[in-house]
Amino acid sequence: MDFASQAGKLLLAAALGAVVGAERELGGKAAGLRTNVVITVASALFTVLSIDAFPVVGDAPRDTARVAAQIVSGVGFLGAGALIRDASGVRGLTTAAEIWLMAAVGMAVGAGAYGAAIFTTVLIAALLFGLRPVSAWLGAKAPIPPSAGLEHEPDDDGGQK
Repeated sequence: MDFASQAGKLLLAAALGAVVGAERELGGKAAGLRTNVVITVASALFTVLSIDAFPVVGDAPRDTARVAAQIVSGVGFLGAGALIRDASGVRGLTTAAEIWLMAAVGMAVGAGAYGAAIFTTVLIAALLFGLRPVSAWLGAKAPIPPSAGLEHEPDDDGGQK
């Protein structure tokens, strides 16, 4: 693949990461604009490299799935870092899931699945923006916080957590 095609993929990945990153930034989330751009561009680059940079030797097929699996593992580590457990429960689940999804978007761009990447980005951005007030409304209507009582449930030893 030529440089222009590779650069185009990376620019598209950056643009798609910026769309979702802007929503996260506006919401004051830890993984905002810059983080999402880096995640999508890095995933796209790893995918492009797995497809284009490793020559086929003899009749052996190219094993691009190994790189894809490592992207998923690495992004899982980033997502785990976004999770915070405190007295009120676990926070950062949406951010962790969004990090995971944006890595998939970057991989889709790197693999040339532009329609899927663009559609997924538009869909998730619309859902994140659109569901924000619904989520706030539901949270206000909840009779008790979702994590209420977690601190007082017996653990496996019969004691208190």
